Amino acid sequence: MTDQLASATTPTGPATGYRGVFAVAEFRAVFAAHALSLLGVVVSEIALTVLVYELTGSPLLSALTFALGLLPYLIGGTLLAGVADRYPARRVLVLCDLVCAGCVALMVLPATPIAGLLALRCAVAAVAPVFSGTRTATLADILGQGERFVLGRSLLRIVSQSAQLVGFGLGGVLLTLLPARGAIAITAVTFLGSAALLRFGTSRRPARTGGTGGTTLLRESLEGARLVFRDRRLRLLTLMFWVPPMFAVAPEALAAPYVDRIGAGSAALGLLMCALPVGHIAGELLAGSALSAQARSRSVLPLAVCSLLPLLVYAVRPGLLLAVLVLLLAGLGSAYSLGLDQWYVAAVPEELRGRAMTLLTAGMMTLQGLGMAAAGVVAEFVPVHRAVAGFGAVGAGCVLVLALRLRNIGYRSPRRG
Repeated sequence: MTDQLASATTPTGPATGYRGVFAVAEFRAVFAAHALSLLGVVVSEIALTVLVYELTGSPLLSALTFALGLLPYLIGGTLLAGVADRYPARRVLVLCDLVCAGCVALMVLPATPIAGLLALRCAVAAVAPVFSGTRTATLADILGQGERFVLGRSLLRIVSQSAQLVGFGLGGVLLTLLPARGAIAITAVTFLGSAALLRFGTSRRPARTGGTGGTTLLRESLEGARLVFRDRRLRLLTLMFWVPPMFAVAPEALAAPYVDRIGAGSAALGLLMCALPVGHIAGELLAGSALSAQARSRSVLPLAVCSLLPLLVYAVRPGLLLAVLVLLLAGLGSAYSLGLDQWYVAAVPEELRGRAMTLLTAGMMTLQGLGMAAAGVVAEFVPVHRAVAGFGAVGAGCVLVLALRLRNIGYRSPRRG
């Protein structure tokens, strides 16, 4: 395990920072494609929600379009994960973007019924974890498994958090200028742009497995999940990625009722919704630019546990400014992901990498959706501020158990020699 830990925490080359990552031409194409496709997803979600409400007048069906953006992750990430290793990565990525563009184009047609709109939304969501897992696995091929991979993953997460801030604002602007179908049509262009960048900006690489002796795609996908959870190291590392975000979503899920309880206005809701992503971006940038690989590795377990502790302040029902500060601190704690990325990519066998990364993404998104739902249920029976504090306390306890188990199998601060 000592050798495994050393390989998981030592970069394969000299640390060159974020600038060094952008020096890799293929990464620049992946980065730009990621930004385009994410903007397309966020804007299409907003526009589709508005369109469904315009057509039905039903708040339930409108809200359901958001829920359908999370639930199919589990299906796509489990049953289709084998695609990430079975076929050449560039082909998979381009095809996923084209499928999304086609689904969005069908949403624009006036003849598409409500049920069809929701089904197309599910299709886009089911493809998302396959795309994300394949891209992450390919990132290790493009950047290697050392320092550049960690920083590349960090940059993609920063884009994801930024897309929440920019995408919702851009979607709102578009909807003031265009009808909902017109805004959705624009997002089809973003998916096509992403496909073009990946097709012409990245190299062709062979499939990792190419199928195994006539094994079906479904069987290969399920076998990947079995291999991940059978290995104790991979199981614990996967859960360390999944568990903190599942509890961290509580303040966002309950932001609207909390703002109402403290008597703040609609602007306060925007501040609370932005605070966690801003903290996350700041934490990623700080850890990626100011900390060495060894320092990031040493901070994984303590930061993961402490990332949820700021939510305990909600127990005293903080005012707006203190609540924003709490969420900023919680977001900063998510910097543990950089060191955890390195541990994970070092622990996953290359032939399993695509399936493991796809499952990782699918589980993370699914559990965040379940966490939001659970927070809403709890808030039906206890005051909102206590529900958030309770999620922070229970979540920190769960993460502490995982951290102790990871220490027991050798994942701890590397010794200075």
